[in-house]
Amino acid sequence: MNKHSFIFPGQGSQFSGMGKNLYDSNSRAKEIFEQANEILGHRISDIMFNGSDEELKQTNITQPAIFIHSVAAFNTLENPMPDMVAGHSLGEFSALVANQTLQFEDALKLVAIRAKAMQKACEDSPSTMAAVLALDDEKVEAICLSVSESTGEIVVAANYNCPGQLVISGSMKGIEIACEQLKLAGAKRALILPVGGAFHSPLMKSAEVELAEAIQNTNFKTPICSVYQNVVAKGVLDPYEIKNNLIAQLTGPVKWTQSILSMINYGANHFTECGPGKVLQGLVQKINKEMSVSGVS
Repeated sequence: MNKHSFIFPGQGSQFSGMGKNLYDSNSRAKEIFEQANEILGHRISDIMFNGSDEELKQTNITQPAIFIHSVAAFNTLENPMPDMVAGHSLGEFSALVANQTLQFEDALKLVAIRAKAMQKACEDSPSTMAAVLALDDEKVEAICLSVSESTGEIVVAANYNCPGQLVISGSMKGIEIACEQLKLAGAKRALILPVGGAFHSPLMKSAEVELAEAIQNTNFKTPICSVYQNVVAKGVLDPYEIKNNLIAQLTGPVKWTQSILSMINYGANHFTECGPGKVLQGLVQKINKEMSVSGVS
């Protein structure tokens, strides 16, 4: 059975000028941008189209910007009928609009709350993330655990992007020590990333508490198809479960490799990425090069 899966990118896919072509060429997309400006109370579209890379890198701008671009891209498709959806980190909110769990307005409000809460958590505890290349996941997990236990610093596996690419997250000191040890253990690279903080780690706990309250007070409908959620890497249809997984995602890992494999297992053979960039298309092909991929941006 051939199944079409729609996937949505997370933070890091932003670029100056993002969404401008969509806005100019498609009336449905333009409507979404203008609706977003109204909901947020400022013209985020102006920052997306004309802002500097520096402005777009701020978490409280990046997250709504990528979300808006992704939903607008999805809405340019004629009668899209997803068999399943998934989003990388922030992208899970776009996925939940695509499978009709969330209304666009509700999802955008949640994304704005999430972005502000994460920005604040980053300011409260200086922390970072690092990309680890060409080392087994188990080896990376073991080193993170050993650094945490021996130093008392927080270091965890955060993003399982594709085989041989795992991002770790934690305190500045913990990540520095872990990177040294990972290189000694044979990692091709252990590179500290230019991000604002330790996403998908216990250091996001304060943001999780704030987001949880907003999510619990938002109406989640039964979706038209399963969302493969980051923290469980399996298809979910129950709105109550979707809420809990979305809350847990802030401090839990993004099991992207496992999610894509799970979708393939359930018949997915074509993946369409909706949103800025082509990062996820590349990851899907690294996970299984037989897969057919396309993009709408």
